[in-house]
Amino acid sequence: MYDRILVPTDGSAGMGGVVRHAVELAAFHDAEIHGLYVVETGRYSTLPVKTGWENLTEMLREEGETALDDLRERTGDVAVETVTRDGVPSTAIVEYALDADCDAIVMGTHGRGGIDRLLLGSVAERVVRASPVPVTTVPVSDHEMTAPTDETEARAPE
Repeated sequence: MYDRILVPTDGSAGMGGVVRHAVELAAFHDAEIHGLYVVETGRYSTLPVKTGWENLTEMLREEGETALDDLRERTGDVAVETVTRDGVPSTAIVEYALDADCDAIVMGTHGRGGIDRLLLGSVAERVVRASPVPVTTVPVSDHEMTAPTDETEARAPE
């Protein structure tokens, strides 16, 4: 059913759960993962930057490479292709999904609410609304979530 699964990353610490979900889905379908990091240069274009715009862009690209390296390390035996693009994240994610003929998108959502959501918006929500392919959102947190081990089993609330 799925041959190519897109996993956009912002480099958040909580992306481990998102990548694990995508890897399980890819392994089940014998699919490859496409990792995407979007350099949102437009957000910073009006800031006064003493060291120069080129240095800021280079720093953002380095952050992207670090995020994509982390994604590659977490994919294990699943084939992965990574790319960095410039632009508005939600638009770039949907465009890449179309360009690379992806069958699904697995992405994190920070679950912001209230004023943060009003001011920052939700990339995941915009992707869900605009994507022509299925989108699975996985909650991320500020710290890495760990899967239960044999010693500690996951329990449903009683």
